[in-house]
Amino acid sequence: MCYRDEKKKANTLSVGYFQLFRFATRKDTVMMVVGALCALVHGAAAPLMLLVYSKMTNTFVAYELEVQELKDSNKECNNNTIYWRNGSIYETAENTTVYCGVDIEAEMIVFAYYYIAIGVGVLCVSYFQIVFWVTAAARQIDRMRKAYFTKVMQMEIGWFDCNSVGELNTRLSDDINKINNAIADQVSIFIERISTFVFGFMVGFVGGWKLTLVVIAVSPLIGVAAGFMAMSVARLTGRELASYAKAGAVADEVLSSIRTVAAFGGEEKETERYDRNLVEAQNWGVKKGAVVGLFQGFLWCIIFFCFALAFWYGSQLVIDTKELSPGTLIQVFFGVLTAAISLGQASPCLEAFAGGRAAAKTVFETIDRQPEIDCFSEEGHKLDRVKGDIEFHNVTFSYPSRPDVEILNDLSVQIKAGETTAFVGPSGSGKSTTLQLFQRFYDPKEGMVTLDGHDIRTLNIQWLRSLIGIVEQEPVLFGTTIAENIQYGRPGVTMEDIIKATKEANAYNFIMNLPQKFDTMVGEGGGQMSGGQKQRIAIARALIRNPRILLLDMATSALDNESEAVVQKALDKARMGRTTISIAHRLSTIRNADIIIGFERGRAVERGTHSELIEKQGVFFTLVTLQDQGTSDTTKDAISEILEEDFDKRKMSRTSSERGSVRLRSQSKLSITDSLKILTNQDFSNSVTQKYEDDADEHVEPAPVARILKYNQSEWPYMLLGTLGAAANGFVNPVYAILFSQILGTFAINDLEEQRNQINGICVLFCIVAVSSFFSQFLQGFAFAKSGELLTRRLRKVGFHTMLQQEIGWFDDPNNSPGALTNRLATEASMVQGATGSQIGMIVNSLTSIGVSFIIAFYYSWKLTLVIMCFLPLLGLSGVFQSKMLTGFANEDKESMEAAGQVSSEALANIRTIAGLAKESTFVESYEQKLELPFKSAKKKAIVYGFCFGFSQCVIFMAYAASFRYGGYLVQSEGLQYMFVFRVITAVVISGTALGRVSTFTPDYAKAKIAASHFFKLLDRVPKISMSHSDGEKWDNFRGKIEFIDCHFTYPTRPDVQVLNGLVVSVKPDQTLAFVGSSGCGKSTSVQLLERFYDPDQGRVLIDGRLSHTVNVPFLRSQIGIVSQEPVLFDCSIAENIQYGDNTSTVSMEAIVEAAKKAYLHDFVMTLPDKYDTQVGAQGSQLSRGQKQRIAIARAIVRNPKILLLDEATSALDTESEKTVQVALDEARKGRTCIVIAHRLSTIQNADIIAVMSNGAVIEQGPHDKLMAKKGAYYKLVTTGAPIS
Repeated sequence: MCYRDEKKKANTLSVGYFQLFRFATRKDTVMMVVGALCALVHGAAAPLMLLVYSKMTNTFVAYELEVQELKDSNKECNNNTIYWRNGSIYETAENTTVYCGVDIEAEMIVFAYYYIAIGVGVLCVSYFQIVFWVTAAARQIDRMRKAYFTKVMQMEIGWFDCNSVGELNTRLSDDINKINNAIADQVSIFIERISTFVFGFMVGFVGGWKLTLVVIAVSPLIGVAAGFMAMSVARLTGRELASYAKAGAVADEVLSSIRTVAAFGGEEKETERYDRNLVEAQNWGVKKGAVVGLFQGFLWCIIFFCFALAFWYGSQLVIDTKELSPGTLIQVFFGVLTAAISLGQASPCLEAFAGGRAAAKTVFETIDRQPEIDCFSEEGHKLDRVKGDIEFHNVTFSYPSRPDVEILNDLSVQIKAGETTAFVGPSGSGKSTTLQLFQRFYDPKEGMVTLDGHDIRTLNIQWLRSLIGIVEQEPVLFGTTIAENIQYGRPGVTMEDIIKATKEANAYNFIMNLPQKFDTMVGEGGGQMSGGQKQRIAIARALIRNPRILLLDMATSALDNESEAVVQKALDKARMGRTTISIAHRLSTIRNADIIIGFERGRAVERGTHSELIEKQGVFFTLVTLQDQGTSDTTKDAISEILEEDFDKRKMSRTSSERGSVRLRSQSKLSITDSLKILTNQDFSNSVTQKYEDDADEHVEPAPVARILKYNQSEWPYMLLGTLGAAANGFVNPVYAILFSQILGTFAINDLEEQRNQINGICVLFCIVAVSSFFSQFLQGFAFAKSGELLTRRLRKVGFHTMLQQEIGWFDDPNNSPGALTNRLATEASMVQGATGSQIGMIVNSLTSIGVSFIIAFYYSWKLTLVIMCFLPLLGLSGVFQSKMLTGFANEDKESMEAAGQVSSEALANIRTIAGLAKESTFVESYEQKLELPFKSAKKKAIVYGFCFGFSQCVIFMAYAASFRYGGYLVQSEGLQYMFVFRVITAVVISGTALGRVSTFTPDYAKAKIAASHFFKLLDRVPKISMSHSDGEKWDNFRGKIEFIDCHFTYPTRPDVQVLNGLVVSVKPDQTLAFVGSSGCGKSTSVQLLERFYDPDQGRVLIDGRLSHTVNVPFLRSQIGIVSQEPVLFDCSIAENIQYGDNTSTVSMEAIVEAAKKAYLHDFVMTLPDKYDTQVGAQGSQLSRGQKQRIAIARAIVRNPKILLLDEATSALDTESEKTVQVALDEARKGRTCIVIAHRLSTIQNADIIAVMSNGAVIEQGPHDKLMAKKGAYYKLVTTGAPIS
């Protein structure tokens, strides 16, 4: 099912943009339409302002001309026309009169009113544009979340196996947020910018079509440059990622097989191999930086050439043909410019739209999917009377997440009403799966399950599940009170019922002893309760349903003896008069079952009472034999438990070898259903750790920049060059302010020749600025890319090296899985780059720009500068708002979503329990209730956000109103030249936007500092087991005497499971010690302690009489060779894999061949076309098991170790290759201390000592003959030929 889905997904097209609005109601549509109209009007504001601006410029120019004329004392102003003193009208060379009497202050007051009017208008429309769109979006998203969650809760369990809970949680939060971004404020901003684009061109064409066409003709160049830049950056980023992927693959391969790397001391070798692959990525990164710099330079270059051309041609039109006034020249030029810029700014919105459409695809697919087993459906029969006969008819089944693994294979079982039937058998044999099929979590592939002769597929689901009470091995409690947890069993029960149920479940007394009694909170997942208490609450929850059928899935396995006895009593009470199916671990719990059914490989292989099955000597007998043997009751139970829990190894060898060659077999102590349970829990814990990690992000102190720069020290020449380039770029804006105002100034020169010369001069200056900014942009881009990439590479190498230095226990933590670690190497290292290089460039650029602008402004008119400076904080603020808007306010909604997030993650993580209790709808209601708050806050936020947006949009108009009004006053009363007014205002406004720009770049910067501090946290971690070559002692004549003295051990990730429990065993030099015992009894663990992957919690491991933790680790490991059941080979040639055995020196070809001969590998290799240079493929996939095994043996022999560890080295082989490999192993054992972990007893009869292990301790040891004579556990295992594991 999962696979089919993937294929379908690939074929469907993405969601059309307007389909994103499928949850909009009438009201929402109206709001969006009105908002869109407001946005249109808002977009027209900037072009409108240009009309005012152009009129104002004309006024200034006229005034300046008048002032110049009136400088001549023979002229005077009369009736708005200039006369000579003698009364005749003054005429210019072109026989025109000169207008005079411009009251500049009065004019400016009018213009100020215009500006204020536009400003207020903008404030209103931009407020409504945002409020309407954001509110409408919030309403739609609220509906969408509800629809999505409801549909997810409706899905069949098989669907959850294929979609990880973590992923579903992300979809609920992130994906829906992305859709929100695509249908909220971004839309209105997009409309506004497009409208600015249209109106800008209109203003241009109305003012002067010739100039507009000239500017338009040049603008495609800018577009082309931008397009090329985007394309080439994408291509180069692709190349960079691809080449980094090679290094990433190395990192992944090494971290996945960290145990093998550690065992053979390959850390340094791997770090070098990783670094070699980083070089290529670094080169691509530098190329990318250079290309970006080049195109950026080219862009600015074109823009300034464009200025030069437009002003030159425009001034021709003003002076020669008089088609334009100076004001219209500005109107046209800036109209087209604004249009072009706003078109550019509209493009980020398109990204948001695309992101929303992509996210909507998976979300809508789920919303539209029809569940295969619909738990909300009303269909199906409800039987009047239920007897309780259950039958499985030839059922074949495999889990949808693993369709190739058959779990049930033509299973036929009858369960009679009112009887207690027990299922026993090794894990993975399908016991729990049968229970899940009966609850209709899945439907069988073939065959059918019947209840009283009715196929359960024809029955109503909710009704069917209401008949069933289930108690699982790991009961799931929800994070509420005890009473509410029990009420989940059946809605509307009274307190009396609850008390009755708890008494039946032996839970009443302990509940009454709690301070809050029934109102005690059980904590997240029942965390505040002990195992036995949880188990009894779960039993009460099952009993309150008054079920016809009781399913007990290893209900007492997780308990200690005392609580087990209590719970067992409760269960025995509960079974009276009900059809009961019990899956048991401890055989003591099922002695009194009416019928016992033995399972193996998905079939029921035996059936009968306790005594009948003992006589059969089959599956059941093996279990009993091992259980009755042993030291104490606890060990009994534990062995049986472990036996029962042993994984079907063939099936799981893949999973268990995931973590590298020396397997953590204890990891696989789960049955298949549990592994599914644990998978869901795992994802839940992941989503929880995710939460904690995010919190960790908050609390991590950002790393000091100084420390980051220290890693970048050796690149200082590049950094210096880049900084110089950035400073040069900072000069560009202020220079533009000077040149722009200078051009306006030229229009007031009377002498035409002089005017032309000045204009030409300014245009040449524009060209010079263009060329220089090309070079400085390129310099900044390239230099910082170079230093940044070198830093990234250095950090990655150091980080990888540090990871390989950590102790093995660190890698067991799910946060440090190979995937997570490679991801951190990939992302964090490149994020840190953001705190140095380009960031410094940005800051230097902006600071220069601000500094130079202020110097210019104060130099030309300090009074005006001070007036405008009052607006600077507001302008800066508006810059901050603008940048905040681009990122969207979505991040802030995340916090308010937490409560709903907790409901959804609890519901999704425990979906099986919820389905079993048929409580889906309760959780849906609870989720919808928790969405109230975020929805209200979103609506509130819309209003605040709308106001801020409106304010930030209208500030600039107010600033213009005040500054030009005051500028007019200065021109009139203090004779300030009007071009200086323009110069000062332009300079200060530009520096204001630069200020805003600096603040926009802070998020990257903060992210970089946090990434860096995570990274440094890793670098500063001191491993618990030091790998350094200098710590600890080494000695010359290493003999290989090993003693384990009273070792106790638990794995750090699961401190509650005692793996070794007082292990005592020793082996003298050159002896062979064999461990025998069921899976999970601590055989492999003892080997891992010897390798010092872990240190014992209590007790000691002695090597040649020295304490293991005082010995130098690389030295110790260099004395040990290991061959494991699933040997890990690296993706290189056979010769290189054998060479890996000795990483301290280069292994010669002769040595390789000799080792290969000893391992019976040489002849086979010589038959291959490439002989020893044959590539083995990823994880040795090109070779058969036997061939891989022999390469691993050769690898161990090359080491010439004093101690040889064979961990089930032949278990995975067929008989023929096993013989060959066994001969090779016997050869390799000569003259070495050897520890063998065996699974076939025949392979270890010649060992010096055989130790039979159970539950982390040795129950009997001695040579083969002695143990056979003792007639203990070993004897029974050998004589019955019963499989151990």
